[in-house]
Amino acid sequence: MIFVDKNLCPQNHRCPAINVCPVKAISQQDFGLPAIDQNKCIKCKRCVNFCPKGAIQER
Repeated sequence: MIFVDKNLCPQNHRCPAINVCPVKAISQQDFGLPAIDQNKCIKCKRCVNFCPKGAIQER
């Protein structure tokens, strides 16, 4: 399962990992915590490797 750690995500900007997801599984409302749709996610880990804050993780 890929998830966003709310304690590591600054939530003050548009999440750049949205653009690296090949199946558009990451969404975000305004500058809130990004959400990962587990039904769409193919667990490629591109977002995990891309997140500069290390907030997107695999469990």
